[in-house]
Amino acid sequence: MLKIKYPFDPSLLHHVYIALGLALWIFVFLYFTEPLNVSEINTLEKLAYLPFYGIAGGFAYLSMLPFQQWLFKIGQRSWTLQRELFFLLFFMMMGLVLSRSVYVFIIVPNEPNIYSLAYFITGIYLPTLIAVIPIVFISRWAIGKYKNKKLEDKKIVINGEGTYEGLRLLQENLISIKSDDNYIEVTYLMNELMKKQLIRNKLSVIEKDLAFLVRTHRSYLINPVHFQRWDLSNGKLQIVLAAQVKIPVSKTYASLVKTTIKDLGLAL
Repeated sequence: MLKIKYPFDPSLLHHVYIALGLALWIFVFLYFTEPLNVSEINTLEKLAYLPFYGIAGGFAYLSMLPFQQWLFKIGQRSWTLQRELFFLLFFMMMGLVLSRSVYVFIIVPNEPNIYSLAYFITGIYLPTLIAVIPIVFISRWAIGKYKNKKLEDKKIVINGEGTYEGLRLLQENLISIKSDDNYIEVTYLMNELMKKQLIRNKLSVIEKDLAFLVRTHRSYLINPVHFQRWDLSNGKLQIVLAAQVKIPVSKTYASLVKTTIKDLGLAL
């Protein structure tokens, strides 16, 4: 099955904003369009009862966020259109349960002649969804698009020599670079998994281009923020980075590396 990537923002705070906006939109929609025969009640009753539907919609959205984070995690921190539609389907189901509960237990408690579930779905819930789901869909897409753009703007570029392909990635995801003849081997994180890529270039050129990297050996550069611990198990000094990547530290560069690690406030 073809997986279509979809812009997504995993930040919970932004989704709280969506939930609040959704609650307000549902209230406004019901107040002015009157799909619930609210014309039969006065203004004060509308203001007293209709916010409960908005709260139900907002809470339905918030209650789906743990499910969303689970989908994001099992997808190796990537989001697709299929997962987005799956999330929206479950959100609509939760919204139906909560809105029906509001109607039965808050709006018309103890009333003998209430709307049947079938009529509630076809005559009330589905028309409301037509107004609500596009707003949710567009809001999530816009926030995801904005988040992706911000991430792209923060990425660094490790250029390939001549017309050879390079690599774009976030600075904090770069772990180390190793010289390998006429190539460099870049070790980095992608969706919390370690990856490696060969790029045709020289270590000395990359060292000049990316000043935040620290040389530990004539064949290695590291991103010091990934420091985990020192290792002397084989009688030679090595530095252990994220994903348990071990990099040799030569005597020539040992003092510089230790000073850099100390200046960053990382444990020696």
